[in-house]
This record gives sequence, structure tokens and C-alpha cells, in this order.
Amino acid sequence: MSSADPHHCRGCRSTSGRVVLDLGEQPAADHFPSASDAGPDPRHPLAMWWCASCGLAQLLDDGPAPEEPRALEPRAAVDQAHQAVDELLAAGLIEPGEFIEFASPHGGSWGDALRARGFRPAVGDRAGLVVDVYGLMHDRDQAAAARARAEALTDDGILLLQFPTYAATLARREWNALRHGHFAYHSVPAARRLLADAGLTVYAARSYSLYTGSVLLLASRSGVGPAAEGVALDELERAERALGVLDPTAMGPLGAALEQDVEQLRRWAESQPGGAWLYGAGSRAVAVLAAAGLRPGVVAGIADGAPAKQGRRMPGTDIPVVAPDAMVAADPGSILLMLPDLADELRDSWPQLADRWVVYGAC
Repeated sequence: MSSADPHHCRGCRSTSGRVVLDLGEQPAADHFPSASDAGPDPRHPLAMWWCASCGLAQLLDDGPAPEEPRALEPRAAVDQAHQAVDELLAAGLIEPGEFIEFASPHGGSWGDALRARGFRPAVGDRAGLVVDVYGLMHDRDQAAAARARAEALTDDGILLLQFPTYAATLARREWNALRHGHFAYHSVPAARRLLADAGLTVYAARSYSLYTGSVLLLASRSGVGPAAEGVALDELERAERALGVLDPTAMGPLGAALEQDVEQLRRWAESQPGGAWLYGAGSRAVAVLAAAGLRPGVVAGIADGAPAKQGRRMPGTDIPVVAPDAMVAADPGSILLMLPDLADELRDSWPQLADRWVVYGAC
């Protein structure tokens, strides 16, 4: 798309909307060069466009082709999968049968949690339960992706769709949630519209703290569900609307938060004797470290448990990604945790470091 062409919404195809966050040229969040590669790293436009017709926040430009995922699944994500399945079964909202899963490119699956409770993978191309956990946001064409999930359902089937809610992004001013390869940033009202256009009606929802705030929606062709679930769903949507998910003026603080976050990071990193140590080379860390432009040597390293990232460096920086053993051996007085969902897991793994973690955003 040239700069002169109007952007068509990835969901409803409308051209009515506006850019609500523009980060300029940024390195791809999944391109981790070898530590021996001095760069410069390629950069690509990164901006969020909000659709005034359906309310879907989305990438303005397609950006670079995504690379293969290198991350490990947090224990918190595994635990949440089991928790959610148990909760839905107890509420009578799902029952064991065949399922189809649209997996996220980042890995992770509800397959184990479902199979452990009597569900089984479908033998055909349709199932009574279709599961998408953090997968839909990776599809360039949101309308086609929603239709594909609807088409995978039996006539009376149920779709489980989980996503990091855009409401949490606004409430926490998480400008670094924007990244190449994540084409949509769903809110409850925008997701309901997207699914409605695919012939599905949302009738129940659950909220979880995973990834700073996630929503699980249940949808079907009939949209029939317990009345109490519908009331709770409408309350959740009202709460999200109150946070500004359909108000572009409420999205302005996202850009203002960038400078504040970067300045906090700089102050913390430069105050650490012997070089700062960080943990978690995730996509949100890529954005803030690339924006911070820290002097060489200010950060000694960022540890990450994913072997595929070790021996590489953070995109757009000279910060090496190392194995956790190197961080433990350095025995730093403080460690900045870039992925809050890992906090309990890391404290259990290294009890001797339990009081040294500083969560990003609180530094």
C-alpha cells in the first residue's frame, strides 16, 4: 500500500479511521541478529490505525514477514489454560467432544488441558469446539480469519477466542504492545463485531490477568447462552468502552507514555553498578530497548530461557541475549523483569534471587 492509498480496515474493510499511535521506523520484534552481526538492523514503519466503523485497532502497514517463533511458553500460560477449561466445564459452558485448535505462532496450546479432560482432536475439518488462544491477532486479513474459524465449527459448535484485550493496553498505557506481526488489537466490542460479520454471536466471556489482561469470548451461530452470562458480557463491554476502546481521543496517552517509560528505563539502567541485567527478551522488551538508545555497556545482558535467542542480540541494540546461567553467575543486585507473567516461575527457579526482581514499569 502506498502512502496515498487509503487504509482498508482488516475487519470490516472501511476506510474511516485514524492513526492513533505512530512509532516511526522500528526493528522487527522477532528478528534477533547474531551477537557477531554489528548491524545496522532493518527498520520498518510501525503505526496503529483505529477503525471508526467497527472499532478494531490494527497495524497500519503489513511490515516484514514474520520469522519463526523463538520464545518459550510461560508457566503462567499453561496454568491459565487448565484453569479456563476447568472453569468452563464447571459452568456447563462446554462439554467433552472433538476440538480443533487454531494455534498461535508463538507456540502454546490448550490441547493438553483439553485432552486431559476428555476432549479429543477432530478427525474431520469441523468440530463442536474451536479454540483460538492468541492466534487471531497474527492474521493480516481479520475478516477472512474470523470466517475460517466459523467454518471450522459444526452447526451447534462453540468458538473459544482469547486475546490480550486492547482495554488493558489503554489502561496500562502499553505503547510497546504494538509490534510487527500482531495485526489486530481486539477489544470486546470490536471482537463481537468481527465475529458477528462471520455469522457468530458472542454470549459469554471471562477475564484473566495473563499478559497484563486477556479476555476469553464464547461464540456460536445461535448465540444462545445462560442469561447471567449475557449480563456479565454486557458489563464487561461497558467497562471496556469506559476505558476508551471506541474513543480515539482516549488513545492519545499511548504515545505520551513512550517517553516516560524510556526515561525510567534509562535512569534505572544507568544506576546499576557493573552494568544492568534484564530478563525476558520478548517483543515488548524489543520496543522499549530500541527506543531507549542506551549507551554501549550500560546493559550487561538480557537473560532469556529460549535457547534460540541465546547468542544473539536485541534488535536495534548491542545488548546481548544470554542464558540465565550467565545472569546468575554475575550475581546482580537487581534484575529488571521485562515479562511480569514470569515472576512466580523465576522466583521458584532461583530462590536466591527472589528479592532482586524489579518488574518493568515499576523501576
